[in-house]
Amino acid sequence: MTDDQWRRRRPDDEDFGPPLFGDGSSDRGEGGISFGAGDTGPLPHWTQPPTGELPSVLTPQPRAADDDELDVWSSFSGSGPVPRTDDDLVDATDGSGGLDEITTLAATFDDDDDVDIEPFFEDTDATSRDDSAPVRREPGRITIGTDPTDGGGTRPTGPVRRPRGDNTSRSGRTQRPTRPMPTRGAPAKSTGGTGGRDMPTAVAVGLGIAVVFLAALRYRPWAVAAIVVVVLGLAAVEYFDRVREKGYNPALLPGIMACIAAPVAAYHYGPVALPLVLFLAFVASSVVYISSSGLESNPMPNMAISTLGVVWIGVLGSFGASLLWFGNHIGAPKVGTDTLCLLAIAVVANDVGALFVGSAVGRRPLRAWISPNKSVEGLLGGTILTLGVMFLIGLSDRSTTWNSTGDLLLLGLVVSVTAPLGDLTESMFKRNLDVKDFGSIVKGHGGILDRFDAFLFAMPAVYFLLEYLRPWITK
Repeated sequence: MTDDQWRRRRPDDEDFGPPLFGDGSSDRGEGGISFGAGDTGPLPHWTQPPTGELPSVLTPQPRAADDDELDVWSSFSGSGPVPRTDDDLVDATDGSGGLDEITTLAATFDDDDDVDIEPFFEDTDATSRDDSAPVRREPGRITIGTDPTDGGGTRPTGPVRRPRGDNTSRSGRTQRPTRPMPTRGAPAKSTGGTGGRDMPTAVAVGLGIAVVFLAALRYRPWAVAAIVVVVLGLAAVEYFDRVREKGYNPALLPGIMACIAAPVAAYHYGPVALPLVLFLAFVASSVVYISSSGLESNPMPNMAISTLGVVWIGVLGSFGASLLWFGNHIGAPKVGTDTLCLLAIAVVANDVGALFVGSAVGRRPLRAWISPNKSVEGLLGGTILTLGVMFLIGLSDRSTTWNSTGDLLLLGLVVSVTAPLGDLTESMFKRNLDVKDFGSIVKGHGGILDRFDAFLFAMPAVYFLLEYLRPWITK
C-alpha cells in the first residue's frame, strides 16, 4: 500500500472508538468552541477587548440542602469551612475530648516599662476530667525570646529585664551580680589632680622617711639593707593579703619568706643568688598545692599569683640590696650608698614633677584605663625636673662617686623611663583587683607598695647602669 492510499484509508470505529471531538459537524459553532448549554457562550476572539465578566466556573454555587460534605467553595464567599454536623462540635467545658488546658499570657511590667511576656499553662478543674480519657502531655514551658527547637529553648536571643532589686532567675536561683563593664568611647580627659592625696600629711610622712633613710646611709650599709628588707617584707604582706581578699589562694608563707630572703641573699652574695631564691620559692609553692586534697585548690592560677608577688616585689626590690653589695664587693661602700641616694632623689623628683605639672596643665591622659590622673604633660614635667636636679648635682660636685654630669643625666633619664613604668604597673594591678590602695601603712600615700612602686623598676635598671658605666672612675 502506498503512502497516499494509507492516508486516504479511514479506520473503522471498532479499531479506534468514537471520535474524540465528534465528527466536526455538530459541535462547531460559528463563534468558536462551546462547552454545552450552561456555558457563557462562545469564547471571544483574542483581538476583542476584555469584558470583565467572571466565568461561571469560578462563581460559588449554593450548597444543596442534602449535601453533608464540607463546602470547599465557602472560603471564596467570606465564610470559613463549616463542620459536617452540629453533633461534631466539641464542648470545651465537659472534659470529653475538649480542651483540658487554658493558655494564658502573663505580662509583667517593671519600673522601666519593659514588658516580660511569658506563656504558661493552667490546669482546669480536676473534678471535671474524665479519668478514662487519654492523658495529654503538658506542653513544655515556652519563653518568648528563646528558640524552643534548639534543645529545649535554652538559648536566649536577648536580655530579659527584671524589676530592680530582683536578682533571681526564672528557675528560682539567685544570680551573681556582674560588674558593669566600662563603656567604650572617647578616652576621658585627665583630671590632673593630686589623686585624692592629703598633701600636708603626705609631705610630712615623706620627709620623715627621707630623714630615716639618710641617717641609715650615713651610718652603715647594712642599716640601709635592713630598711630594704623591712620595706619589701611589708610590701609582700600587703600584696598577698590583698589578693586573698579578692578570692585568690596564694602560697602565703613561701611567698612572704621569699620576698624577705631575696634582699638578704642579694646583700651577701649579689644578684647571682636571686635565681636560687626564686627556684626555692617556686618549689615550696608547688609543695603547698601538691599536698592539697585536689584540684579545688586551683593550683595553676594561685601558683601564678604567688610567683608574680615573689618576682615583682622580692626579686626586683632586692636590687636595692644588690647596689649595697656592689659597693662592698669592689671595696668602696660609698659607691653603693651614693648610688642608692641619687636613685632616691631622682625618683622623688620625678614623682613631684609629674604631680604638680600634671595637676596644673595635664589634659591628655597617659593611660586613661589605668589611671586618669596620670597625664602626658605630667610625664614630661617629671622628666624635666629629674634631669634638672641631676644636672644641678653634677654642677655642685657633691657626689664623689658619680663625678660626671653626663653620667648623672643618663641616670636621670633611666629613672624618668623606669619610675613611671613601675608606677603604671602597680596602678594596673590595683585596677585589675578593683582596689584604691594596697594598704594604708604610709599616711597620705596609701601602702608601702603605693609609695615604693617606682623603685621596683628603677633599682634593677640603675644597678646594671652602674655596672656598665662604673662612674667613680670617670674623669
